[in-house]
Parts: sequence; C-alpha cells; structure tokens
Amino acid sequence: MFAVYATAPNPDDPLASLTVGERPDPEVPPGFVAVRVRAASLNMHDLWTLRGVGLKPEGYPMILGCDGAGTLPDGTEVVLHSVVGTPDWYGDETLDPGRTLLTEKHQGTFADTVVVPARNALPKPADLTFTEAACMGTAWLTAYRMLFVKSGLRPGQTMLVQGASGGVSTALVTLGRAAGLRVWVTGRTEEKRAVAAGLGAHDTFEPGARLPERVDGVFETVGKATWQHSMRALKPGGVIVVSGSTSGPDADADLQRLFFLQLRVVGSTMGTREELADLLRFCALTGVRPRVGTELPMDRAREGFTAMLSGDTAGKIVFTR
Repeated sequence: MFAVYATAPNPDDPLASLTVGERPDPEVPPGFVAVRVRAASLNMHDLWTLRGVGLKPEGYPMILGCDGAGTLPDGTEVVLHSVVGTPDWYGDETLDPGRTLLTEKHQGTFADTVVVPARNALPKPADLTFTEAACMGTAWLTAYRMLFVKSGLRPGQTMLVQGASGGVSTALVTLGRAAGLRVWVTGRTEEKRAVAAGLGAHDTFEPGARLPERVDGVFETVGKATWQHSMRALKPGGVIVVSGSTSGPDADADLQRLFFLQLRVVGSTMGTREELADLLRFCALTGVRPRVGTELPMDRAREGFTAMLSGDTAGKIVFTR
C-alpha cells in the first residue's frame, strides 16, 4: 500500500529520513479495525519521529501520522483517537504508563490504510468533512483538554495563547472564542497575528509585549522563549497550562513569583476518548471548525513537512487520499 514513512532516526536532518513509497499491507489483529484513510493531519510529533524522539531504532521503518479520519470496511465514517492504551487499563488513557500514540508502537495514518483498536475509531459527525475531522484527534483534542479540562477558566475571563499560528494555538483561539472567553494571542509576525485575529482573537501582541492587563490563564506550547512573559502575564492565582515546549524545555521556573502570587502550573497531554467525543459534539453544536492552512495530496507530503520544519504554518497541514 502507499505510505509516507520514516526509514530511520535522523536528529540532524529529519527530512532525509522521510520516504514516500510503498509498505506492506497491514494485518488486522483481533480487537482491531482497518480504516481506509481519507485525510490525516501533520503534527510536530511526526517531525520528532523523524528525529528519533520516542522511538527506538529497531522501531523503524514507521509510517507517520498521529491522527486522521476515514471509513471502516462497511462504509462507516470515523475519526481516530490517537492515544492507544494498554488493554487492561481503566480510566484516563493519558495517565496509563503503558500508553502510546500512533507512530510510537503502532503504524500511523499517512497511508492507504491504518489499523487501530476498535475503540479508537469514533463516529464522525456528518457535518464535519474528512479534512476537518482529521485535525481533531491530536491538536484540537490537546487544546480542548487544556482549556476545558485543565485550566478551570470560565466564560468572561481572559486567556493568553502564546504563539499564533500552530495547530494547538489556532484551536485554542477558536475554542476560547466559542466558549465566551476574551482571547489574546502573541505572534512573531504580523501575518501570524492576522491569522489569530481572523479566527476570533480579541487582540494580538508581539512576543513579550506588555499587555493592557494581567490575564486569568496562559496556554503554553512554546516553552523557553515565552515562559518569562507567561509568568509575568498572570494575575495572582492565575494558571499556566503547558502542553509543549517547541523552543526548548529548560525555562527558568521563577519560583519566587510562583509561590508569592500563588500561581498554578498545570501539565496537559492529549486527551481521552470521551473528551474527543465531547469535542466532536461541541464542534457540531457550535459550528466551529479547524483552520486548515494547507491541504495537499498525500504524495506531496514532503512539501507539508518542509513547511512545518521552517515554521511556515498558518493552521493545520492536512494530507488527503
């Protein structure tokens, strides 16, 4: 079958390991289903896989793609949940010590067919396109959990999103606006800030800019480059929700500010199957949809990877079959 895959870990030149070609047709173990992929979105996790993060050398070749949408053999349209738990785990899958994401143990979605546990294939709402649904399982689910499960923010409060144009950031802007929060965003360029404004951000700022007032919550996926600004931006008792550190993990914790102002720092990773189901219903009820910056046929996947590696994104990059 056709697939886009990583041949080997390559920390220094990840795109050198990216291959567009053929892989063997997958077997379908008991309890699993085969999904014909119609659309799959690109995530930073795919670049990490090319670099060798989270996967041992013997795990290659690995078909890339953490999330997607497609059809079951009987024609049922489904959205994929990317978190694969151990069979005997009960409760929040993100807390399962044995959990993996697609592309860490199981082959990914950048292919004609992906095989997943049956419970990881959720019904796709009819009013979401395959392209829109393919954005939900990783970036949008991460944003949904950060905002509605982890932050504790309420409608009417003010949230700051660090970074204007990535998949999680654009999802946070859209979800926050739909939920009745005042949404502020930082972005490195005027073009990226314009993307956030077009999605509904109430105001946008340059990175590190002095804000008109302190905020109730900050949503962090950038890490080291924005951490000090995030800490200074919070009201006493405010919260930072962290789901990534694309600029580096080794930020100064600023512990004195943390305890003196009674700030909260909360980690957040992906989301549960039930949270994905809730997110899909939320989108169907409110009409909010992901911003797709680039849509490409899967055989042009290298163009999408190149854009993500250079930071040239304005919403999700989605590959279609």
